[in-house]
Amino acid sequence: MSRLISVYSKRIDEVWFEVACDDECERVFGTNFGSNEKKVLQGLLGCLPKDIQFQQSAKISAFAEHVFDVLKNMYDGQEVSVDFDLAMDYVSEYTKKVMKVTCAIPLGYVASYGAVAKVAGGSARAVGRVMATHPFPPILPCHRVVAYDFTLGGYGGGLASKAAFLRRESRGFDSEKEILAAGKKLVVFPAEFALKKVGKA
Repeated sequence: MSRLISVYSKRIDEVWFEVACDDECERVFGTNFGSNEKKVLQGLLGCLPKDIQFQQSAKISAFAEHVFDVLKNMYDGQEVSVDFDLAMDYVSEYTKKVMKVTCAIPLGYVASYGAVAKVAGGSARAVGRVMATHPFPPILPCHRVVAYDFTLGGYGGGLASKAAFLRRESRGFDSEKEILAAGKKLVVFPAEFALKKVGKA
């Protein structure tokens, strides 16, 4: 039987945020953000499971408001805890692996596509495809994944948006560190390394 999920839109400051969720189960099926409401909505709807029906709702539920608050705090570069369920059963096993590794990258740091691939499996290009098509930006911090030489690589919201995200998350760190991601070692570098490249572009 088809499930019916609600899609909500909210403009906070100059940014449009979109959330697709099951309010009853407090489960999120997709998120998106950007400056253009139509493009943000199209991006969200394009990532939703094909076998699920949705309805656009004008009145925002209490659960959706909570998700919007989390997304805005993330967008502002704050450390937040995601305390709601993501509908991960609708993404591939490989996407789940990449998401797990990417979510381990701490605030204020970046990792390369290749480094994420070494932990999650696959290639740097395959990781890039996941970054471009996953349904949970910015919950999945794909803006923290950059090219091997610290250039930004790609970003669905545009490279200027990716750079702005990293600036908001910058904490002034000056050296790399090793973390555990999905049980393996992942070397992460200060966001400043990528931002210096942006300054030279």
